[in-house]
This record gives sequence, structure tokens and C-alpha cells, in this order.
Amino acid sequence: MKPRIFGLENEYGLIFSPNGRIYLPIEKVLGYIFEGLIPNSWPSNAFLVNGARFYQDTGCHPEYSTPECDNIEDLVIHDKAGERLLEACLPAAEERLREEGLSGEIYIFKNNTDSLGNTYGCHENFLMRRDVDFWKVTEQLIPFFVTRQVFAGAGKVLKLSGKTQLCLSQRAQHIHEKTSSSTTSSRSIINTRDEPHADAEKYRRLHIIVGDSNMSEVATYLKVGTAALVLSMIEDGFTVNGIELDDPVKAIREIARDTSLKKKIKLEDGREMTAIEIQRVYLERAMEYLWSTEEDAVEADVVRRWSWVLDRLEEDPMQLCHEVDWVIKKQLMQQYMDRKGCGWDDPRIMLMDLQYHDVKRSRGLYYLLEKRDLVEKLVPEENVQRAMTSPPQTTRAKVRGDFIRFARAKNRSYTVDWTYLKLNGYWEETILCMDPFSATNRRVEELLSQVGGQRAFR
Repeated sequence: MKPRIFGLENEYGLIFSPNGRIYLPIEKVLGYIFEGLIPNSWPSNAFLVNGARFYQDTGCHPEYSTPECDNIEDLVIHDKAGERLLEACLPAAEERLREEGLSGEIYIFKNNTDSLGNTYGCHENFLMRRDVDFWKVTEQLIPFFVTRQVFAGAGKVLKLSGKTQLCLSQRAQHIHEKTSSSTTSSRSIINTRDEPHADAEKYRRLHIIVGDSNMSEVATYLKVGTAALVLSMIEDGFTVNGIELDDPVKAIREIARDTSLKKKIKLEDGREMTAIEIQRVYLERAMEYLWSTEEDAVEADVVRRWSWVLDRLEEDPMQLCHEVDWVIKKQLMQQYMDRKGCGWDDPRIMLMDLQYHDVKRSRGLYYLLEKRDLVEKLVPEENVQRAMTSPPQTTRAKVRGDFIRFARAKNRSYTVDWTYLKLNGYWEETILCMDPFSATNRRVEELLSQVGGQRAFR
């Protein structure tokens, strides 16, 4: 695949269920979660030894930003590693609560909405070329992101117009603009925040806040893989014209409410197309793009899976009950309703909707299905476990992760961000790391060699 840096930011839902009538501020619960990930001497907005960033976001949500990845499989692995890191914090956090006489269970959910209707995001980041017209790119990407939910939606049970139903996407109902710089007050399909964390003359960041948090590895792979491929082909002049939507915000909600996938969306030119038909336009253009370039195994696999999924969605979406989150949910819930004789408005269905996203593998519905081989896995669990403490080996994240590991081993205070590193109180120089594609940094190696009296990590 064309060289590119990817990243995912997932905000997690957090609930403390006490044994008894005890009120406990969620900030305190989150504090105990932080203790399990970050030593007490470090702040609650910190980078980890695997190069990722963990911090508290607006609304008291734990947020995990993956380290910089330069291939889709690494991104899927490190996205799952974020779940495992949070899951691993639960026993110690609950024990700390018991020490204070506050017994109960902590639940962490990789989803996008709470019971009060609030939303929190899954943000996708793509490093893109600065010399390409950003606004022309966004105009061509908007129909793609509006319709991508047919295979990337996580599913959500909602009451709309007095009727409870399953929707394709959790985020769709919370989108209000085509483009915007805000991530809260006026959420948009494409966010215009320009923070490349790299050479700003060469790169800018494409920041996508419309997507759902996926439990399915296949959905994450396709969500990011298809977007990266479409972005590459547009950057290289393979434009997609004639499918501009008449009202993208209205369209994204209408598509989300139709699990039959038959709803036709109005285009600017007056024509009407279904979400799958629009996706096929992008797919066909992507295939033309690949035919014009050197063969790439990852891009070829993305196209193959993309085509296969669209075919299944068109024939019968329920064929994807092992790969696509909203379909997995629908089958699980439909089987339950058939057994119990209840409907979509049953509180137990609402609870199942939430439990699907529980990151604790002994109780989360997604992981109970995975244990029974009822969902498709793409990455080995041993790779996910390794990624909890090891950064990607081909990007700047390796420099950062090795630096943090070294500083902690030497019990040295340090300051770290995406683009710089510094040992506090030693070498007043702040070392810039502006190239996200580089897994080495000479100045960092010199520093670690001097402080450690040995050669730096390689």
C-alpha cells in the first residue's frame, strides 16, 4: 500500500456498578484505571512504552490513541492492544476500590454512545499530501464516508419516531455538518483540524470523526483500508465525480436507519442511488487505480474483501454475521428475541447492545462469540499481547516507545509528545522527531547511549 501513517483514537465508555447504594465520582474510578497504565509519577495524559497515548478526554472518558502505524494489519493489532490494556487494568482498579470499602464492578465499553444519548468518538487519522487540494479531496470523500457504514457501522438500538429499531451506525445520528473544525458542538463527516504531527510543509492530517468504534477486526481492517485506498487514488488524480450528495447529513441518517440497505439517496444531479451502489462506484474506480499501479498485496486484499462484502450485503446482509458488527448484533439479538418472544424495545435487548462492546473478554458478548469461533479474526492474539508493550518497529513510535522504556528503567523524569522527546534535567535540548516514517533517530540514540553507558535500543 502507498506509504502512509495511520492512527485510531478510541474514547471508551466507563461505568462503575457498586454493590449497594454508593455514589462514586467516575473521575475517581478513572484515576484507578490510570494507575494500572501509568506510574504515579507520570501525568494522566501520557505516552506508553508501546508508543501509544492514553489520556482522559472530555466527559471523563479514557481515550487510547494508537501509535503511528504504516500498515493496516499493525493498526488492527494496536487498536486491539488498547482494549487489552484497559481490560488488564480492571482487577487492580476494583481491588483499590475494595480497599476503600467500595466493592463493585467496573465496566469499560468500546462503543460511541451512552444511555443518556451522549456520544464519544472513534477518530481516524491519515497523513496526506499537503500539495493536494484538501477541499477537493473532502468533496470526493464525503459520499464514501456517508455510505461506508454499510460495512463499518457498529450497530445501535434506537427509538426513532416512536419506534425502536436497529440502526447501522452509532455516530450517524450525531453528525450535523459536512466539514467542521469542531469535534463536539458541530460534529462533521470530515474534521478540518490540521495537526499533522510531522513536516507541515509536506503533510497535513485527514481527521475523520464520523466512524464507529468496531469490535470486529474485519470491520476495522475494511474501515481504514478502504478509506486509505480511496484517499491514495484521489491524491494520484483518480477522481470520483458525479456522485455528490444533495444533503450528506440527511443521507447519513437515512442510510443508518435502513438495515435492508434498499434506501435510495438523492444526489445533487437529481439521481437516486443506494449506499451499496455508491460504494460500488468507489470500488470500481479503486480497481481501475490498482490496474494502473504496481501490484500491492495489501491493496489487492482490501479490494477483494471490499468487493466480497458488498456482494454479500446486496444479496443478504445476514451472510456477514461473522464479519460486520451491526450484522453480528442483529443476528444475536434476533435469535434472542425469537427465543424469548420479545421485541426491539425490550430492555434486555438494550442491555445486549451495550454488552456487545464490553472489553472484558469473560463477559463481553463479542468476545463470547469469538471464543466460540463465531466471528472472524484477522490477527493472532499473541501479536496483540506483544503490542501492549512493544511499538510498531517501522515508524517513529519505535523511537518514542524505546525512549520511554529506557527513561522508566533509569527512573528518569521525561517529557514526550508526538514530535519530540526530552529527558528532564539532562540535555536541555528538546529532540525533535518530525519524520513519522523513521524508526530511528540519531540524537535520541546518542542521548540514550550517554545516559545508559551502552548502545541505544535498535
